[in-house]
Amino acid sequence: MKKIIVAIDGYSSCGKSTIAKQLAKYAGYRYIDTGAMYRAVALFAISHQLSATGDQQSAIISLLPNIHIDFALQPDGSQHVLLNGNDVEKQIRTLEVGNMASQVAVIPEVRHFLVAQQQQMGKDGGIVMDGRDIGTVVFPHAELKLFLTASPEVRAERRYKELIEKGEHPVMADVLADVNDRDYRDTHRDESPLRQAEDAVVVDNSTMTREEQMTHIIGIFDSVKEVASQR
Repeated sequence: MKKIIVAIDGYSSCGKSTIAKQLAKYAGYRYIDTGAMYRAVALFAISHQLSATGDQQSAIISLLPNIHIDFALQPDGSQHVLLNGNDVEKQIRTLEVGNMASQVAVIPEVRHFLVAQQQQMGKDGGIVMDGRDIGTVVFPHAELKLFLTASPEVRAERRYKELIEKGEHPVMADVLADVNDRDYRDTHRDESPLRQAEDAVVVDNSTMTREEQMTHIIGIFDSVKEVASQR
């Protein structure tokens, strides 16, 4: 049976990665977390004491050939991000790195660098990839495009709980402000802004449980895959 490409886009803290991982496991596909790739570039920049503004953008661009990103499958079935061979899964999940990631993502050269890698990873299909521009830029011809959304308040609450569980001590107002800031940057950047593809299926999960959302999306996937296999 034909293996399709599943492109999942949407706002921050909509649960894109969780859904993508679960769907990939269900389908027996490879999962690619593109957001983690931008976070890895952000961590690399931070470790070199670089910001994503002004003249320092040029420094980040010049260092791109020194960045190698890969994914390592763990015994429990999860994937960890490797930055130049080092496991940085925990380091890239902080609020600081997340904020920096949305800043480096507006640099065209960074996007071109990572998009080329993402397209190579998915050239044979059989992948579930999530991010901000997967269905519009990376794989505009993907057989299934999903666009996840939820209210900023719901997303901020989810992010707040995630940070608490990781042992951090966030301030709710700061988390909500960060969500709104990232939404603005993601939708207003010149290079590949976040937008819903015309043929994407929109899933607003503001009031859905994870189980309800997964059941809904699996139903969509099965239908699309069956149609693709008949072509």
